[in-house]
Amino acid sequence: LITVPGAVAVDEVEIRDRIEMLKQDHRDLDAAIEALRLLPMPDMIQLQRFKKKKLALKDEIAMLEDLLIPDIIA
Repeated sequence: LITVPGAVAVDEVEIRDRIEMLKQDHRDLDAAIEALRLLPMPDMIQLQRFKKKKLALKDEIAMLEDLLIPDIIA
């Protein structure tokens, strides 16, 4: 079990499952961004929203992956 600040202990398997789900969402957004770019007149506002969402997913993935790495005191 891993303790998340401000929350109860979370199972490592749950964290890994959440990471995989977020990575899939990240790939889906990447495909949506590419499809939107290929349009003759892409909706730039929608494109920016997708990019911001993709960045937020990347940040959450990094945060969760950090939880899986044990702290090493040097």
